[in-house]
Amino acid sequence: MGEFVRNVNEIDSADRQAVEHLLGQPLRENQKLVIRVLAVEADQQASVEPQPSAGETASLPDWCNVYEGLSEEEIAELKRTVLMRADLSRPTD
Repeated sequence: MGEFVRNVNEIDSADRQAVEHLLGQPLRENQKLVIRVLAVEADQQASVEPQPSAGETASLPDWCNVYEGLSEEEIAELKRTVLMRADLSRPTD
């Protein structure tokens, strides 16, 4: 029937609240909302696993978003800490 794509930051607040209520989670400004409407066939009552459309990649699991919600300064500090701890080299004699 169709696919609808909207940038979250372009959805008015009432509609966004309704979508967030439907999803059971808040939406972020840097996200896109993709709604696909499919006809239910009489012989296909099973759920349909969504497939990425052309030019679209499958999304990564949530644990991949390690920097989400951090400021640029917090990310830089975290990187400094990780790189310092990763420097396991010993001076040669």
